[in-house]
Amino acid sequence: MDYARFVEQRRPVWDEFDAALATAREHVRRVGHTELERLGLLYRQVLHDHALAGARFPGTGAARRLSGLALDGTHFLHRERGRGVRGPVHFLLRVFPAAFRRQAHLLAVVVPLFLVAVLTGLVLTAVRPEVAGVFLGPDALAGLEEGRLWTESLTSSVPPAVSGSGIATNNMTVALTGWAGGALAGLGSFYVVLLNGFMLGAVIAVTAHFSLAGELLGFVAAHGPLELTLIIVTAAAGLSVGRALVVAEDRPRRDVLRDAGRDSLLVVLGCLPWFVVLAVVEAVVSPAVSVPTGLKIALGLALEALFLVVATNPFTTGAGHE
Repeated sequence: MDYARFVEQRRPVWDEFDAALATAREHVRRVGHTELERLGLLYRQVLHDHALAGARFPGTGAARRLSGLALDGTHFLHRERGRGVRGPVHFLLRVFPAAFRRQAHLLAVVVPLFLVAVLTGLVLTAVRPEVAGVFLGPDALAGLEEGRLWTESLTSSVPPAVSGSGIATNNMTVALTGWAGGALAGLGSFYVVLLNGFMLGAVIAVTAHFSLAGELLGFVAAHGPLELTLIIVTAAAGLSVGRALVVAEDRPRRDVLRDAGRDSLLVVLGCLPWFVVLAVVEAVVSPAVSVPTGLKIALGLALEALFLVVATNPFTTGAGHE
């Protein structure tokens, strides 16, 4: 191949790579998998042409241009992009939402399952109120018969800081159990979802039976909505690992499992700080009789909305794995 023919045939590839690289540099946060794959393909072609020009046409304009393109492409595709200085804010607003959106489709499985469990707990406990005793214990049932909720003694006997620590630890344990249970082909995640759904239905039914459902609402309104959401989301994250273990895909299983495990871990790490916030709310606001129920409901809905806005951050659309 002579020099003129080489330049004529290969120049469109060089121009396309040059334009794609410029676009990627300008909008680096919006570069998705498709754009990166195309850029990588063009980069390999430029490297091939660079080697060919260096061997057959050294010192020519094409050789010099290819040398510059190859150097620019190497700098862009292989350099680290400041990962060491990215802090928790970047993780919470960029990395976590991107992972959440990649696994959000699993909520279509977990949420209906949770609602079925809630309905089952409601129906069974409405027929036989003693079913709730399996979860609440005989002392709590005795208190209900006397017109008292078991929640009255949960935080009143210890300082809020101590009770908040215990609440956060307990809630995180439930969430991590649901997440880690995904390693058992998803069965552990299903168990946590079903158990918590059934417990919720049973507790609602038994408090309604003793005409204390309003008092229960007043206690859980500030922390309950987000707490249940976090448990469901972390269980769905665990389920993604279970799905990768048992469902066949076109890609090698180790690659599917690696991606699912990475996203699953990112989702859980993004959820854990919210449990700390909820622990403070549950220890300080939820048991406070001086705080009106309407205000507790507003706080609970505000926390739920804030989490959903962060988790579905629209600016992560098209973002790849961080």
